[in-house]
Amino acid sequence: MTIQAVIDRYEGDRAVLLLGEKESASAVFPSAFLPPGTDEGDHLKITITRDRRATARAGREAASLLAALRERNS
Repeated sequence: MTIQAVIDRYEGDRAVLLLGEKESASAVFPSAFLPPGTDEGDHLKITITRDRRATARAGREAASLLAALRERNS
């Protein structure tokens, strides 16, 4: 999924982004993660993908920790 965004303004170390073609939603984003030299009014493309491997790994880790806690409390 690719989202169009425009930097509306900066508030300290965060940028307020207007999202979508109609700029009808907004998000606050750490400016440290923006490309160097971006400024108010710059247009961005944000790509979001699901990391299935990391999700599965985190689920296994959580299940393992929960099992260890249950065993310790038995």
